[in-house]
Amino acid sequence: MVAPPTVSVVSGDVTKAKADVIVVNLFQGVKKPGGAAGVVDAALGGAISDLLRLGDFKGKRKEAGVLMTNGKLPSPRVIVVGLGKQKGFDLDAVREVSARAATVARGRGCKTLATVVHGAGIGRLDPAEAAYATVEGALLGLYRYREYKSPPKDDDEPEKEITDIRLVEQDAGKARRMAKAVKEAENVASITNDVRTLVNRPSMDKPPQAMASTAVAWAKKYGFRATVLEKADLQRLKMGGLLGVGAGSVHPPRLVVLEKRGKKKAKKVLLVGKGITFDSGGISIKPAQGMDQMRHDMAGAAAVLGAMSVAATEGLDAHVVALMPLAENMPSGSAIRPGDVLRSYDGTTIEVANTDAEGRLVLADAIGYGIKEFDPDLVIDIATLTGAVKVALGAIMTGVFANDDKLAKRLIEAGAAVGDDVWQLPYNKEYASHVKSDVADLRNTGVNWGGSVTAAAFLGHFAKKKKWAHLDIAGTCWTERTTGDLKQEWHAKGATGVGVRLLAQYLRMVK
Repeated sequence: MVAPPTVSVVSGDVTKAKADVIVVNLFQGVKKPGGAAGVVDAALGGAISDLLRLGDFKGKRKEAGVLMTNGKLPSPRVIVVGLGKQKGFDLDAVREVSARAATVARGRGCKTLATVVHGAGIGRLDPAEAAYATVEGALLGLYRYREYKSPPKDDDEPEKEITDIRLVEQDAGKARRMAKAVKEAENVASITNDVRTLVNRPSMDKPPQAMASTAVAWAKKYGFRATVLEKADLQRLKMGGLLGVGAGSVHPPRLVVLEKRGKKKAKKVLLVGKGITFDSGGISIKPAQGMDQMRHDMAGAAAVLGAMSVAATEGLDAHVVALMPLAENMPSGSAIRPGDVLRSYDGTTIEVANTDAEGRLVLADAIGYGIKEFDPDLVIDIATLTGAVKVALGAIMTGVFANDDKLAKRLIEAGAAVGDDVWQLPYNKEYASHVKSDVADLRNTGVNWGGSVTAAAFLGHFAKKKKWAHLDIAGTCWTERTTGDLKQEWHAKGATGVGVRLLAQYLRMVK
């Protein structure tokens, strides 16, 4: 894999920076460059002013103009990136324009990049927060999944990778304050990109045992506890849902238990992430088209692993427990069948109406186990659970269902802070009646409509009286579109890493 760029903050004049490219910015509608762009413009004899005067650059958000300095600056190129309209400019916009500038620079073959901090001191944007978003946007935007790509042949010209990013700030005091934020952003972006790699990776190389080993390795690296429950442990605990889903595969299921203790009297948060390492649908097999993407059905488990890693490295107050129920859903002579009845960890019997509604079966066991063993103050599960949520919200919003509106609101706020947008969908007792079974306590599918809501109603049964929220990321964990088409410029094709930064931000809010 390509090593991520090194990131640093330096104080000084951006025109003195020696790099392959300097990045400055302009708001839409500006007639004359100011700030760093004005200083660069003067050094270049009014070249940026000429772009504005001729209408070749308007400052629209993510618009990028490239100028050659012709020896007038130590750096050979300048990228002027558009910030869009100043009204409403926020940290989300900072991430977008930073990602755009970084990918344009890479496309020009640049290896080193010196940039001003986009949005520092603008309106209510704190300079340190703007520096954080600038780094986060650049590192997330530069991510590409290359794990299985062959090295370029001698006659090919490989696209260069950016190896060094420097944030240049004129004010030395501000630069010092930015440095800590930049380090934190670098850590979060690195973990998020590692989660994206894990989700992108082919299922043959991440069966349950491999995923469990990855979790153990990350626990050692980032400083939290990891315990792996194997098939015999699951049988002893009578986890019928997890064992049933994994019954058709040659790779036995696992339950990974992660824990980071918090400050004394801090709230205990239980995170549960769906970890289906490949989902064929089982006996209720999926259509061939799109089945290759079912390697991302463990994105929820990867997200809680990433969030735990951030929580541990940042030393957050909350006591966090994260569970990763891992299984491969395959059709075979030993697979569960439609019409079978499973008994979950808490004793609930479940009629399997459809073996492709498997995620809720493994989550049921994990939620029940986590509540009994750890008695958390609240529970949050995250899962690529239903195609129905994508019908409702598309690929822009993650759906949240909760038995506590305050918890849902806090998750929405956390998502807004990091650009992982969340929308609350209904959850009430009426929907619970849709998952009642004639032959068991529950069935794993509801009626024809409202599939994401009835799936949430099914999971709510296992949350009991705990404060609980369910995040359905089936629409937001993956994108087939190119980065230029996305609202979120930092989402490369494939896994988005959704949930890592959202959950980490939520945990920062827990005291």
